[in-house]
Amino acid sequence: MSQSTFDVNHRLVELTMVLKYKNYKKKILPTLTYVNLEDYLNHLWRNKSPRTLNQAVDVVWNVAANDVVRFLSTQAVIDAAKKNLEDFADVIGGELTYGKNTTKEK
Repeated sequence: MSQSTFDVNHRLVELTMVLKYKNYKKKILPTLTYVNLEDYLNHLWRNKSPRTLNQAVDVVWNVAANDVVRFLSTQAVIDAAKKNLEDFADVIGGELTYGKNTTKEK
């Protein structure tokens, strides 16, 4: 009998994730994507995956919306910290040159 790995790629764990995702998408977090949930679970299980299907399903089903949002917010800050200010020019507005906002007047 081979031992299965119960992670986000296991077929039955994926089914549970889809059910949880659909529930959150419909009732709590309409902007949540399946990949967001998958990333959060990968983060939870980065050091130790569940040993049984029951454990994996329990973790997925008990994921709290605020924990997912907190994780995604932290990831956004970490990702943003790795970028240059020029990468945010479309959000800030104008053209950035040497750290100065040089918006062209029309």
